[in-house]
Amino acid sequence: MKKRNHLILACIGLALTGTQLHAQEVIKKGKYTLTYESNDQSFDPKLKEKLVATFFEVYPKLAKEYNPKTLKEVKFFIDTAYKGVAATSDGVIVFSPAYMSKHPGDIDVVTHEGMHIVQNYGRSVGPGWLTEGIADFVRYKFGIDNPGANWTLPALKPEHTYKNSYRITARFFVWMESKVKPEIIKTIDQQLRDHTYTADSWNKLTGKNLDELWAAYVQNPSIS
Repeated sequence: MKKRNHLILACIGLALTGTQLHAQEVIKKGKYTLTYESNDQSFDPKLKEKLVATFFEVYPKLAKEYNPKTLKEVKFFIDTAYKGVAATSDGVIVFSPAYMSKHPGDIDVVTHEGMHIVQNYGRSVGPGWLTEGIADFVRYKFGIDNPGANWTLPALKPEHTYKNSYRITARFFVWMESKVKPEIIKTIDQQLRDHTYTADSWNKLTGKNLDELWAAYVQNPSIS
């Protein structure tokens, strides 16, 4: 049989949990499977399609670039009880339908949260700001429509530090790969997964510790 390159709807089901109706689909493409579940019957079908399409476009790229052994089966859950933006645990990405409905252009939430699955640091030896900074660094590199969400890396401000996490840290990492050492973040990501990362990793890779790297960044923060 010829391989199909388009999405294959493997099954459609309805599961009753408590008093809420959960719509569930299992979608396969290549070696990856996405289970989509929602307890929000009003969730925009077009937005759902965009989230699913983003997963199948981005997740295989992240797996290839950072962790080919990452999970092949992932679940999306649109959960009305969740009040944040999105969160990831054990291969499940939970989305807030309220947030996504107000910010339908922010489909690269999938890219950030998908990277958390790919990271798979387990009992990480690294700090939280580093994990989140890497995820937003990856969103910057691999996001398919960051402009559609008005999502950008913020200009450096005096009060910023590399420990601010998310986009502030991500911008520092973009600068580091451009000005100091190409693919250093990929190396740090691998060390975190292997549990070989230490605070001295930066010095071993660049000859400078994080504070020294940040001081150099502050002196010339251009990432162009």
